[in-house]
Amino acid sequence: MQTDIFANIDLQDLLEATYETFYMTILALIGTGVFGVMLGLLLYLTMKDGIWQNKYINLIVAAIVNVFRAIPFIILIFLLFPFTDFLIGTIRGPNAALPALIIGSAPFYGRLVEIALKEVDKGVVEAAKSMGAKTRTIIFRVLLPESMPALVSGLTVTVIALIGYTAMAGIIGAGGLGNYAYYFGFQRRDWDVLLICTIVIVIIVFIFQFIGDFITNKLDKR
Repeated sequence: MQTDIFANIDLQDLLEATYETFYMTILALIGTGVFGVMLGLLLYLTMKDGIWQNKYINLIVAAIVNVFRAIPFIILIFLLFPFTDFLIGTIRGPNAALPALIIGSAPFYGRLVEIALKEVDKGVVEAAKSMGAKTRTIIFRVLLPESMPALVSGLTVTVIALIGYTAMAGIIGAGGLGNYAYYFGFQRRDWDVLLICTIVIVIIVFIFQFIGDFITNKLDKR
């Protein structure tokens, strides 16, 4: 027998919304990781005394990162409607949320990547240079491995923000727990649905936080 708090919950709809939230979060996390690392590397390599020192490229990349970090996510979704419709063919559903999720979070993670790379011992980088290592070798054999614990930690922080973004995206029809909470909870004044969706989102956050902390601790050899 269902308890009162579950009386208005359609378990199948809740499971589908939970799946959509995981789907959006994981795919957006992959895209954010790729583009965030690229942005962070560009910021690091083109900074003053960097391997590719170039103040103009650095200023352009920094400006792009700062602009997209400054735009509130809910507004970014609306601004990206034409791009999303062109790319995905629709502005509704989990897939339609992915461009905004990635574009909204990659600049944030890019800054965290830049900070992580700056923490790498410059002596290690200089040693690799003196041995004739190419830039590609320095990136993949020195910079990324040495900063991996900080990169994973930063990605963990980013995924928590992403989960919140998926909830906001749900309000405009992206699906997921945010969509379910808004249309079946808030609009119908069904606070039990809102409560359950909140609890599930918190559990998802804890899951990703635990996984991120576990991986970070395994990678950190200090």
